[in-house]
Amino acid sequence: MEELITTLHWEPKQKNIVQCQLCPHYCTLIPNQIGKCGVRINHNGTLFSNVLDKCISTHVDPIEKKPLYHFHPGSKAYSLATMGCNFSCDWCQNWQISQLPSINGIVFGESISAKTHIHQALKSKCDSIAYTYTEPTVFYEYALNIMKHAQEAHLHNIFVTNGFIAPNALKDLLPHLSAANIDLKAFSNTTYQKHINGRLEPVLEAMRIMKKAGVWIEITTLLIPTINDSNEEILAMAKFIHDELGADTPWHLSRFLPQHRLKHLHPTSLGALKRAKQIAKNIGIQHVYIGNVASEPTHTYCVNCNKILVQRTGYATYLPTPIKNNNCPHCGESIQGHWS
Repeated sequence: MEELITTLHWEPKQKNIVQCQLCPHYCTLIPNQIGKCGVRINHNGTLFSNVLDKCISTHVDPIEKKPLYHFHPGSKAYSLATMGCNFSCDWCQNWQISQLPSINGIVFGESISAKTHIHQALKSKCDSIAYTYTEPTVFYEYALNIMKHAQEAHLHNIFVTNGFIAPNALKDLLPHLSAANIDLKAFSNTTYQKHINGRLEPVLEAMRIMKKAGVWIEITTLLIPTINDSNEEILAMAKFIHDELGADTPWHLSRFLPQHRLKHLHPTSLGALKRAKQIAKNIGIQHVYIGNVASEPTHTYCVNCNKILVQRTGYATYLPTPIKNNNCPHCGESIQGHWS
């Protein structure tokens, strides 16, 4: 195992109390208290992480599974996670590994060094490393260490994230971050408080910071019946993406399937997903994709001539004609992304 990685983004207070400054919860912790993420603990006035190198999952995924559709399509991403999350979403898909530390204090995983991850990524012919499955913010120090090694090996770094990260912590990541898929879970602070144990505005601010820094971003929204699927809320999300992130920012609208604490709800209908997509297109968002529906095509089209630029069948990806210099090979229209 490598040398111990120093825990970052916290400050001591009086009487061995510490304040974590990694995410916008800004947990103030007395000795032996654990933060809302379930993995950061105050031990005698010093903040430690229980997941500094405890990897719970690794896998080689297609980049499209993140989902990233405009970032090196057809490439592979070496994906990894530890336990823990700074949200507690009622619909969490990976609650067994993300929520278990907060539920009963259990944290486990295999000790895997950054260099081992890099070796495995290169051996698997991956172009990137994705910090995903749970919330990478909570294994910040582990991720940052791997990211630095990845850059040295000419691998891209990708965050698949809920976006709930403090601005100063995010800014320290930016020199090492190539792309991110950010989960915009709703456009209501009430929904974030009631169903997620978070707040909306810090997520929006993280998106703004990444966009300004030149990180390639794509947005995902799980469309949940009765919670975030009203026309008004979809319109508000679409306007934010269009006006503040750009019309060329891809938006993935994914079908909800009942799970965790929302097993009583129905799956999202295809009609609701198509309605949301049309609202986004009417606002002017150029690339809107429907996810978790096998029958729906997810091709990337030129916004001008409507030719297929990237053809997708499931996770199989094909570029009929290479996209060069971010221009459509048929008509020359600008198609933003990282295509090579």
